[in-house]
Amino acid sequence: MRKLFTIIVLMLACTTTQAQQFITRYEKTDGRETATYPEVIQYYRQLTTRYPQLLKMITVGATDAGFPLHLVICSPTKDFDFNSLHRKNKRVLLINNGIHPGEPDGIDASMMLLRDIAQGKTKLPDNIVLAVIPVYNIGGALNRSPNYRVDQNGPDAFGSRGNAQNLDLNRDFIKTDSKNARTFQEIYHLTDPDVFIDNHVSNGADYQHIITLLSTQYNKLGGPMGEFMHNAFEPGLYKLMKTKGYDLVPYVNHFDETPDSGWVEFSDLPRYSSGYTTLFHTFGFVPETHMLKPYPQRVKATYALMESFIQFTSENSATIKQLRDQTKQSVVTQKSFPLSWKFDMNKYSLITFKGFASGHKPSAISGLPRLYYDRSKPYEKQIKFYNYANAENYVDKPRAYIIPQGWWAVIDQLKNNHVQMHRLPKDTTIYVEVYHISDFKTYPKPFEKHYLHTDIKATSTKDSIHFRSGDYYIPMDQTANRFLMETLEPTGGDSFFAWNFFDAILGQKEGYSPYVFEDTAAEYLKTHPELQTLLDKKKAIDTALANSASAQLNFIYKNSPYAEPEYMRYPVYRVL
Repeated sequence: MRKLFTIIVLMLACTTTQAQQFITRYEKTDGRETATYPEVIQYYRQLTTRYPQLLKMITVGATDAGFPLHLVICSPTKDFDFNSLHRKNKRVLLINNGIHPGEPDGIDASMMLLRDIAQGKTKLPDNIVLAVIPVYNIGGALNRSPNYRVDQNGPDAFGSRGNAQNLDLNRDFIKTDSKNARTFQEIYHLTDPDVFIDNHVSNGADYQHIITLLSTQYNKLGGPMGEFMHNAFEPGLYKLMKTKGYDLVPYVNHFDETPDSGWVEFSDLPRYSSGYTTLFHTFGFVPETHMLKPYPQRVKATYALMESFIQFTSENSATIKQLRDQTKQSVVTQKSFPLSWKFDMNKYSLITFKGFASGHKPSAISGLPRLYYDRSKPYEKQIKFYNYANAENYVDKPRAYIIPQGWWAVIDQLKNNHVQMHRLPKDTTIYVEVYHISDFKTYPKPFEKHYLHTDIKATSTKDSIHFRSGDYYIPMDQTANRFLMETLEPTGGDSFFAWNFFDAILGQKEGYSPYVFEDTAAEYLKTHPELQTLLDKKKAIDTALANSASAQLNFIYKNSPYAEPEYMRYPVYRVL
């Protein structure tokens, strides 16, 4: 009996020791500190080793920091193959943490959530699989300091917003200047998540809410998925969070001095995480805890919201699958796609907002009026939330696109996103629709390594273009159609043209010596009187042209076969 008692004591001691091994730095310090990147990875190594029947950690690809990007999979059936899991009708939630390492709430909350599931403290429904990126911006996490995000209320130290290239990774999901983003695309297509969650911390106004939620804009998500997002998913999350003691509110995207008069819903372009996942028909969300709330409150709220995502997704599993399947099928045959959305400022929803009274007082620095919030004067009122967006800039889908193989940077992007395409087997001439860039504006200062183009306009003509063996033919009967339309159509707000992938066409390579071309141009006009007539008409209405010999010579050059055909010609061709 005594021997048995000793064995039991030792077993209990061993169990207690093992449990203690999974106490996070956050918990050990009563919420004052967040785990370092090495601590996070070591924690998951030990946790997945201890609970292999439920957890598995894999490495997927590289990051700019030189460390691989990890993915922790939590599957109740010990099946970690995502193709198999989807066949078994499991709903996959992909959770991204630390895209901005100065916002570490999700890092700590996910560590505790997966531990609690593994140890049976929290039940993961059998129809749910979690795929968690422990720390996405590894370079930023390694650049740790107590001085970043000076306005934020804890933890004591954390990483920086910029990654190892000093990129903001939440602007990189289309242009993929970082290895992180390229690996994220691999993870996304590996998991094909039904729901995507990207944990953040917001800054800006002061208010009572601990956590806010940025959802994929439902009009942009579109169709039955958009309706479900607006009428069921978002309200369902709000209701679940209310039962947990949290008054969830939409991300406070105000532009006035204070949010008291309401705000416009955030427009998540494809450069952002939730905008990118929208292109592939995933319900995307960006939780934003409030920077001025104590760190423990923020972590607990993030944990509670992830629990709510799990519950809602589990309870609505069949509907979510049906909607995604339906959308994937419908997009294959969809004829026309909108490339931009504009909010209707005459339509709005009313939401309950819990804020603080604000005012102005003399600044201790300048003596001039400064804004302040008075927490002794909380208020609750209905405010206007402008969340109706109208689709614009519809473009008809071509039968296919053709991209010459020389534009390999774009081809690599398409391959990384699992776009179906094949190479032309031989040299051939194909009658296609051709775009010419007619106008655009460019940011005067760099934005995330690029001089982004905006207000892009293009004209189209039809022509027979000679293509070479090995050029890429991209049929438009696939589920990636929306991604292809929004990136390959030049007038899209986050198109590859907007992000400078095709800037080489904007510089003229061929030219002429005026004194030599004068004779050639004169001879050409003699044999092409229709061009002489066109020139005379232009001179009659354009005084500057009429008074400029060089401008008239250039006009003839541009309207002759001597002009460089590739100049301003967009090298993505539409097969009709």
